[in-house]
Amino acid sequence: MRIGIICLFLLMALVSCEKTINIDTDITSPKLVVDASIENDQTPTVILSSSFGYYSSIDSTVLKNSFIHNAIVTISDGSKTHQLKEYKIQVANGFVYYYSSDPANPTTFMKGVLGKHYELKINYQSQLYSSTTNIPELTKKIDSIWWMPLKNYPDSPQVMVMTKVTDPPGLGNYIRYFTKQNSEPFYPGLNSVFDDQIVDGKTYSIQIDRGVNRNEKIDRANYGYFLKGDTAVIKLCNIDKATYDFWRTWEYAFQSVGNPFSAPGKVSGNINNGALGAFCGYAVQYKSLIIPK
Repeated sequence: MRIGIICLFLLMALVSCEKTINIDTDITSPKLVVDASIENDQTPTVILSSSFGYYSSIDSTVLKNSFIHNAIVTISDGSKTHQLKEYKIQVANGFVYYYSSDPANPTTFMKGVLGKHYELKINYQSQLYSSTTNIPELTKKIDSIWWMPLKNYPDSPQVMVMTKVTDPPGLGNYIRYFTKQNSEPFYPGLNSVFDDQIVDGKTYSIQIDRGVNRNEKIDRANYGYFLKGDTAVIKLCNIDKATYDFWRTWEYAFQSVGNPFSAPGKVSGNINNGALGAFCGYAVQYKSLIIPK
């Protein structure tokens, strides 16, 4: 009886101490968002936009107005500097704006070269942003690719695409991969970046998961498979550690959205002056496979 009375008093005390707490979220100014890359034998691509507030309502008009125009964007390879030109391409719901090499300036016109370092500078609203990256040498390569039926389901229209890869000796070989299914664009895998902590100096075989369009709902039941009759193209990219860290943390954050048990994470960009995003260099190799019906 005495214990029951004590518990009752404790419960009353807790109820009487109940307090409504209102949390004010920080209101921050929009930040510059940079999605920039350069590949061997390709011109650089730089997409500039403004960040959104956490609770912002986003629609096609808001997305359209988020693109940043009239910035002064330059890229240097150490011997020449080229000012990029703004372009636009039409997509389903409007236009996408980006900056790339300007053929009107042929003396400084630039494409990516294996083994070179690059510096990106962005001058916008009297603020200067910069970043550096490099296109590594193409040292980690795909030796071969082939397809296999699903285990225990040999008659399924779905198949696995396999690859054999050789990792050169010495830690620090980072990769990112994309796949193309028939005439679709190249999409990265759900987990698209890897280091060589476990496979250093080894030749190994591994399944290549088909890439995903992250703007659409991901069908996890059928994730990773190609279909009989597909033409599959694998794009394997050697990257530096800064590019690896950016996509590793970005993909972790993407997959953590809506998961109440995930730990909060910070995306590791490489743009200075408080901007978000990254400037990434890619040393690219392609391998194609026609899968019979």
